Amino acid sequence: MLILQYISDLLVPLFVFYMVVLAVLKRRSVFSDFLVGAKEGKQITADILPTLVGLMVAVSVLRSSGFLDAMADLLVKLIPEGVLPSAAIPPLLIRLFSNSAATGLALDLFEEYGPDSYIGRVVSLGLSSTESLFYVMSVYLGAVGIRKSRYILPGALLATLVGVWTSVILAAMM
Repeated sequence: MLILQYISDLLVPLFVFYMVVLAVLKRRSVFSDFLVGAKEGKQITADILPTLVGLMVAVSVLRSSGFLDAMADLLVKLIPEGVLPSAAIPPLLIRLFSNSAATGLALDLFEEYGPDSYIGRVVSLGLSSTESLFYVMSVYLGAVGIRKSRYILPGALLATLVGVWTSVILAAMM
């Protein structure tokens, strides 16, 4: 396990070193390429900032109004306990909107049930195998100017459902 820590600590510096050496070997101006990339990054950030702020406000309104909790309570009633633990539903539902909120709920569950419990494993695997798709769709589709998403949302919701279902199966096998 210690070797993974060393590899992890060295990955970013090695990657930067590799990029600089590669640029020098190709006789590229490393600093001017860096400046061009930074300028493009600044422009992309400016382009997606309104979308990001709008999404953060919407998530805050949904959480503050109790809508997400009401949806989680409804899903708890609709999904049998043997299929998906009811305590795991709120973080998995909120994950669709906000990763940080879902992580906070998962940490609360870990304190109550433990990370190695069945619920802890379901939540861990579920959060690892799903995406905060409304955030991703609004930010990334907004950044490239896509207005009509057509099949993206149904496909993303299906992928999320498969990820949650798979996490339940894998947690039960552990």
